[in-house]
Amino acid sequence: MTRYALDASTRRFGSTVVCGSPLTLFRLSSAGVHAFARLADGDDEGRSILTDRLLEAGAIHPLPDRSDARLDDVTVVVPAHRTVSSQLAAIVVGCRGVRRVIVVDDGSQPPIGALAGADVVRIERNAGPAAARNAGLAEAATPFVAFVDVDVTVHAGWLEPLLAHFGDERVGLVAPRIVSRPTNDAIGRYERRRSPLDLGDAPARVAAGTRVSYVPAAALVVRTDAIRELGGFDVTMRFGEDVDAVWRMVDRGWQCRYEPAVRVEHEPRRSWGALIWQRIGYGSSAAALARRHPGAVAPVRISGWTAAVWALAALGRWRAALLLGGGTALALVRKLPDVPASASLRLAGLGHIHAGGLLADAVRRVWWPVLLPLGAVSRRARFVAAAAIVPALVDGGPSRLVDDVAYGVGVWRGVIAQRSPAALLPVLTPWPAGGRTRRYGRQT
Repeated sequence: MTRYALDASTRRFGSTVVCGSPLTLFRLSSAGVHAFARLADGDDEGRSILTDRLLEAGAIHPLPDRSDARLDDVTVVVPAHRTVSSQLAAIVVGCRGVRRVIVVDDGSQPPIGALAGADVVRIERNAGPAAARNAGLAEAATPFVAFVDVDVTVHAGWLEPLLAHFGDERVGLVAPRIVSRPTNDAIGRYERRRSPLDLGDAPARVAAGTRVSYVPAAALVVRTDAIRELGGFDVTMRFGEDVDAVWRMVDRGWQCRYEPAVRVEHEPRRSWGALIWQRIGYGSSAAALARRHPGAVAPVRISGWTAAVWALAALGRWRAALLLGGGTALALVRKLPDVPASASLRLAGLGHIHAGGLLADAVRRVWWPVLLPLGAVSRRARFVAAAAIVPALVDGGPSRLVDDVAYGVGVWRGVIAQRSPAALLPVLTPWPAGGRTRRYGRQT
C-alpha cells in the first residue's frame, strides 16, 4: 500500500477534479470520489486505474517510506575531468555504504591518481560526460546506479529517500533537488535564485511538456536495467545528453520522479564568463533534442486561444484581446458544468496571465534575434520587447537578462548547426488536456 500527496495544482469540485501538469480534467465515479477523498486524507491507497491516471497526470505524488533497495544495491559513478582530489574524496564520504564508487577519469592530464574508497577507470582521450557515465555504467554490477558530478556535494543519508521510490517497479529514475552552494559573491547569490539545475521545492513526475520536464544528471539514481535498455547516454551529445536519456526512458514506459525533499549542492560558476558559456552550451542542445524528441523542446506551450489573445494584445488591439479572453473564459464555464462559474473564470484568467509570462520568457530567451531587427523599425516590436524585458529586470536584474540572452545564443547556434528550426517553434495545446474526461473510480 502507498500513501500519496496531492499536487498543489489540484482542485476538486464535487465529482470533478482539475489537476496536474498540464492541467487535466477528471470526472470521477461515485467510487472514484471516495477513493480520491482517501488519497487527499493521506490514507494508504492501493494501485488502481484512478491512482495510475493521477500519477500519469502529475496530480498525486507517492510518499514511499521504504523499499527493498539498500545502499549495497548501489554503484556510484562519478565522471571526472581535470578535477580536484578533495572533491572526489568528499563524494566518497557522502556515499559511504554503497557497493562501489567508480571515478571515470575522462582524459585528465595528469591522470587522476589512486583514491581511497573508490576505483578509478580511465578514458585516455576526453570523450565527454555521456561517454564517461557509460564507462562507469559498464562496470556496475548492482541493481541501481547513482550518477554524481564532481562539482556536486552529497551528504550522508541522501540516497535512502531516493531508493524508497524504487519500491514501485515502474520507477526507473529518481532525482534530488540540486541547489547552488551558498557563496557571498554576486554569481553565487544569482545562482542561488536562478540556477537552471534547481527545479524547485515541489515533487513531480518528470516528462516533456510538464512543470518538471527534465532532471539533470549532475545527481540522480537510475535502475541499472532501465538505463542499459536505452544503451546508456548518447555519446554524440556534449550537452543535453541527460535530458535525452530521461525522455527516452519515459518514452519506454518508465516513470521518472523528482524528489525535492532530498537536496544536494552544486558549485556555482566561478566567473560571469563561465556562466555565460555554460548557458550557451545548455541552449545549444535544444535543436538536437528537438530532432530526437519532436515537440518536446518548444520555447512555449500554450493553447491556441490564449496565443490569439496575446497576439491581439501585441498588435495593440486591446479591446479585441479582452473580448476574446472573456469569450474563452465563458466558453470554459460551459465546458466545465460541474465546476462553479467563478472557479472556471478564475482558471481561465490565471491561465491567460500565466501564458503571458511564458511568452515573455520565450521572447527574451529564444525569439529575441527576430525581434531585435524589428525593433529598429517598429514601435510595436519595441513595446513587445519591453514587456518581455521588464519582468526579468524586476525578478533577477541585469544578470537574468544576460543569462536568458546567452541561452538564446546557444539555441540559435544549435538551430544553425542542425539546420532545423524545430527548437524555435511554439506548441499549441488544448485545455483541459484531452482524453482524460472519462469517469474513474473502479479498482483494478
